[in-house]
Amino acid sequence: MDRPLVAVVLAGGTGTRLYPASRGDRPKQFCSFGGDRSLLARTADRVAFADETVVLTGERYADRVGEHAPDADVLVEPAPKDTGPALVYAAARLRERFDDPVLLNLPSDHHVAGDFETPARQAARVARETDGLVTMGVEPTRPATGYGYIEPADGGSAGDGGSYAPVARFREKPGRDRAAALVDSGCYWNAGIFAWTPDALLREARGTPLDAIATAADADAAGQSLETAVERVDPISVDYAVLERTDEAYVVPVSFEWDDLGSWDAVERLVGADADGNAALGDALAIDAADNVIASDDAHVSIVGVDDLVVAAYDDRVLVVPKDDAQRVREVVARLREAGRF
Repeated sequence: MDRPLVAVVLAGGTGTRLYPASRGDRPKQFCSFGGDRSLLARTADRVAFADETVVLTGERYADRVGEHAPDADVLVEPAPKDTGPALVYAAARLRERFDDPVLLNLPSDHHVAGDFETPARQAARVARETDGLVTMGVEPTRPATGYGYIEPADGGSAGDGGSYAPVARFREKPGRDRAAALVDSGCYWNAGIFAWTPDALLREARGTPLDAIATAADADAAGQSLETAVERVDPISVDYAVLERTDEAYVVPVSFEWDDLGSWDAVERLVGADADGNAALGDALAIDAADNVIASDDAHVSIVGVDDLVVAAYDDRVLVVPKDDAQRVREVVARLREAGRF
C-alpha cells in the first residue's frame, strides 16, 4: 500500500519586504498580487493532488486559513521560529496524525507556473527510496543574487519517473559574478520545497540546533513538551539547521516557472514591464519615467520624471524606495513595529 502524501504548506510569515501590501493583519500569503485569488489559495490548488493538505501557521492567522484553503487542515506552530523549528515540529505532529506519511513541504507565498505535480511526486518517490531529505532544484533562468543555490554531486541516479542527485553543497546567496558562475556550472536555485518522511527529518535533526525538538518528539508521551522545546530553541531555517549538515540530501531538478515573490522587484517578473521598463500592478500612469515598479490596491498612482523606483500604495500607506534598496523595506517594518504601527 502506498504511503499517504501529505502537503505541508507553510503560512506563518508576514512577508515584511512587501510592505505596505503585506501587513501584520494581512500577511503576504493572504494577498493576491495580480491574481484573482490569494497566494495561499493558489498554493492549496497546486497541491490538490496530495492525499491530505495541512497548513502550518501561527495562532494569529489560524482562523483565517479556511477563507483561502477550505479543504485543508490547520496545524498551529507553538512559536514563530523560522522554517527549522516549524518543519521539525510539523514532522513530529504529523507522524502522530497520519500512517507513515511522506511530507511535501512548500511555502504558501511563491509564484509557480507549469507542471508542479509531476516533479513533486518524483520528489516524494525519491524521499521514499532514499530515506533522505529531498529538495527541488529549479533550473535557473538568470544569475539571481537573491536566491540560494544547490550544487549537485556527480553520479546522479535515475529514479522511478525522473532523475535526482545527491547534494554536494548548498551555496548561500551570491554576488552577481559568483551567481553567473554557479549557473554556468549547473547549479540549481533552492526553492525551499522539500520532501521527506517525518522519521527522516527527525533523525537528521539530531545533533543540530533543532536537537531539542527531535528529542522531545520521541519523549513527548513521557511528559516532555514538544511545544516547550519549540519555544526554547533559537529561530533558524531548516536549510542552515539540517540540510547543510546532513549527508543524506538529494536534489530533484525541476523546470517549472518559479519566483519567491520576496521583494517588490519581483513584480517585474510577475507582471512584465512596458516598453520603458515600468511594471505596474494596479491602476498606474508613468510619464517620462523608466524602470519603475508601481503597485497599488484601489488607489491610482502616477509618476513623472523618475527612474528605478518602487512606489507602492496600499490602504493608508505609501512606500517609495529605490529599486536597488528594495530589501531595506525591512528597516521600515522594524521601525513601525517598534512604534506599534505595523
